[in-house]
Amino acid sequence: MLSNKVVVRYKNGAVLKGITTDFNPEKPVFHIQIKTGEKVNLREVRIEHLKAVFFVKTYEGNRDYEEKKCFDGPTSGGIKIKIFFIDGEMLVGTTNGYKPDKTGFWFFPADRGSNNVRVFIVNSAVKGVKIGIDADR
Repeated sequence: MLSNKVVVRYKNGAVLKGITTDFNPEKPVFHIQIKTGEKVNLREVRIEHLKAVFFVKTYEGNRDYEEKKCFDGPTSGGIKIKIFFIDGEMLVGTTNGYKPDKTGFWFFPADRGSNNVRVFIVNSAVKGVKIGIDADR
């Protein structure tokens, strides 16, 4: 079973960091294994409460790194997208299928130096989007 390092951000600002082996955007619930010392706790997570699920390289990231919020070269495919969240955060990258009537969509950061490998964005946490050439503005 494939395990993924994730940082889960809730709409209310709460954050969970751990490993998931059962994330499926088509299902309303998945689980995160959270390690505290020697103990591992399993936490149920409901997608409807989330802002996004960040699939990350490391849990710590690099606090000194400022992620680029623009396209500075060719993309690796997909449609360019700029996402504005209800909490004020903005992400720039690509997607293979933005559908606002669905639960969410997959996002891939434009900045290859990002700690995020990919992100599942929950549509109910999105305030607005710019797609295609509009995402460059």
